[in-house]
Amino acid sequence: MLDLFSSGIMSLWLDAAGVRSGMPNAVSLLAWRGGMPGLAVAEDLAFGGIDPANPDLPAVAAVREYLKDLKDKNLIEGNQGIWVQSGMLPLVSQQGTVLMPGASLTKIATSLASLETWGAAYQFETGFRGTGPIRNGVLQGDLVVSGGGDPLFVWEEAIAVGNALNQMGIDRVAGNLVVTGNFRMNYQSDPVAAGEILRQAIESLRWPSEVQAMYSKMAPGTRKPQVTIAGSVIAEKFAREGRLLLKRRSLPLPEILKQMNVHSDNEIAQILADNLGGAQIVQQQATWAAGVPAAELELVNGSGLGVENRMSPRAACAMMQAIARSLQATGLTVADLFPVSGRDKGTLEHRHIPPSAVVKTGTLDTVIALAGAIPTRDRGLVWFAIINRGTDWDSLRAQQDIFLQKLVRQWGTASTLPLAITPHIDGARPALGAANRSDILLGG
Repeated sequence: MLDLFSSGIMSLWLDAAGVRSGMPNAVSLLAWRGGMPGLAVAEDLAFGGIDPANPDLPAVAAVREYLKDLKDKNLIEGNQGIWVQSGMLPLVSQQGTVLMPGASLTKIATSLASLETWGAAYQFETGFRGTGPIRNGVLQGDLVVSGGGDPLFVWEEAIAVGNALNQMGIDRVAGNLVVTGNFRMNYQSDPVAAGEILRQAIESLRWPSEVQAMYSKMAPGTRKPQVTIAGSVIAEKFAREGRLLLKRRSLPLPEILKQMNVHSDNEIAQILADNLGGAQIVQQQATWAAGVPAAELELVNGSGLGVENRMSPRAACAMMQAIARSLQATGLTVADLFPVSGRDKGTLEHRHIPPSAVVKTGTLDTVIALAGAIPTRDRGLVWFAIINRGTDWDSLRAQQDIFLQKLVRQWGTASTLPLAITPHIDGARPALGAANRSDILLGG
């Protein structure tokens, strides 16, 4: 293969595939399209296309039957997109390279861009400074919170902060609570409103029933913090001088992404996209990492809200695979970022997707989408994306599930779960409020 690069043959292959050989990720795109010369991308046929180099007639028949059932039941409107591939080999396509509203499949792009930018070990940091000394349990000055973009700074996280402040001997702040930086509390972006929620969270005597309910689910033995703010909550653009008392590290990025994808949380997705620099940056990062042609991904936000977020089914598969590759050296898998059928609830709670499939759902008024990977005996790990246009959500979801079940019956159930989709993160038990992510820095 190195000889091919040096001889210029690789450049000819890229040009033949419609890829500029000078583009930075051209080799990645070639690998995604098949990985070897002569492996042409499937052309769409009337009811399901097929890669002539890798025919899978049963899969084509399943797609034809699936589309016919949708049509007979009057469930579809406009284009229907399907892409199925085994590993890197395209098997079948129906409008697989056509831009369509992807709904929350957009969160695949947001997940990929987040990993590419920050890495799997990344944790957001929220800093707490004091502008005066601590005397007899009182911080003689202001408590300044400097946000670092944590999208999951919620009640439990604030409770942990309050307990850490108590641990260092602070039970009262004589001054104000000052909010600076990129700080959100319970998704609230207004700094004063976010600060008021934080103030309530660290003073347990002011807890409403909602916080009591959250607290009851935290680790046994977790204390109830009591930190009183004597002054007001104010917002300032620039961080104040003061002694760094405490850093609160967020859940690791993969755990945040798992929560986002299991529950298809639009707020987390948009916060991450904003932290990254906006939808265009997410689009650029995702297309680069996945080798996706720029024409197959168009984003206006990070969540998928709105039909203006469009992608091809092929691009959805490519981005899922790019995430899997990105995680290979981390000990994690794509199943640690997305819901797993039979294991995670959230958007899969009432679905009948084959067990152990790793998927991302998407829903808009006129869009039902699904993408991911299913383990099979004969075809190994099969990656797929389905984008349906229609308004009967329940029926479209049921037909998607039946279609995947047919593919598994055709190719057989995998005898063992592939390592590439073995989960390690339990999405049902995020360690929100864990004390070990508070770094007390009295000497800072």
